[in-house]
Amino acid sequence: MTATPQTRQSLEAIATAAPVRSEGAPNSLFIQPLRVGQEAEVLSFLAERPLHTFVMAGHIRDNGLESPHNRGSFHACRDQEQRLEGVALIGHATLLETRSDAALAAFAHLAQTRPAPKMLMGEQEKIDYFWRCYAQVGQSPRRVGRELLLEQRSPVALYEPVPGLRLATQDDVAQVTLVQGEMAQAASGINPLEADPAGFRMRCARRIGQERVWILVEDGRLIFKADVISDTPEVMYLEGVYVNPNHRGKGCGTLCMLQLSQTLLQRTASLCVLVNEGSQRSLGFFERVGFRLQSYYGTIFLE
Repeated sequence: MTATPQTRQSLEAIATAAPVRSEGAPNSLFIQPLRVGQEAEVLSFLAERPLHTFVMAGHIRDNGLESPHNRGSFHACRDQEQRLEGVALIGHATLLETRSDAALAAFAHLAQTRPAPKMLMGEQEKIDYFWRCYAQVGQSPRRVGRELLLEQRSPVALYEPVPGLRLATQDDVAQVTLVQGEMAQAASGINPLEADPAGFRMRCARRIGQERVWILVEDGRLIFKADVISDTPEVMYLEGVYVNPNHRGKGCGTLCMLQLSQTLLQRTASLCVLVNEGSQRSLGFFERVGFRLQSYYGTIFLE
């Protein structure tokens, strides 16, 4: 992660912030696990802000509320009238959508009773508050990131088609997994091919089997890659967008992304990506192909 002044300030603030006691949440709020059969209610709640709930909505659409593929468990925060105040996925990656700080504090208290997550991700203010409620005295994050949420709603005119851009197949798993592992290590500081090789390869192969990975291969070498992590009618979330270093600055990645955007926007209302705030190259790339800044996100990596 490139440490910009804003990121350094965020690191210092998170590391030194005094914890907020989650016991302060009103007694009228309570948390319960979400079970099979409650998908429609939860998806309706998440659809109120689709640009900020695409990952959880995508997990539920792909896997349901109860599945090992979610790598965690879904929970609801409700008021006395049983109305949803928040939904959270507590697990390997902890994700949150809440209507109040009280609901955030309640989820933080729940997370304290579970195995520590590897990552917290969400809108900057929500993640900062959740961390203050969650962290024990003296606990520090392993790494902190700040991302820009970019969105594209209309495709940019395509000037030159890329005939070789296609969905990956199982024959491409090895090459895709290697590149995705390198990208994950750059983002988190941990190489998943060392920490969880079998699980990581399985997840990459599954995504390819779901027809979510788009690639361009020339002479047996991966030139471009993009993964559709979440696929909903409102938002598709792209991750792992890669351009071979030998082809950067030559327009190849731009043409691939323009063509992919045109293809995907026929099936969804918008596309979104998260870009590290310190990566001006990535920000410029996505702005050239029609993405615009919508919000600031925070990511906290734990041991």
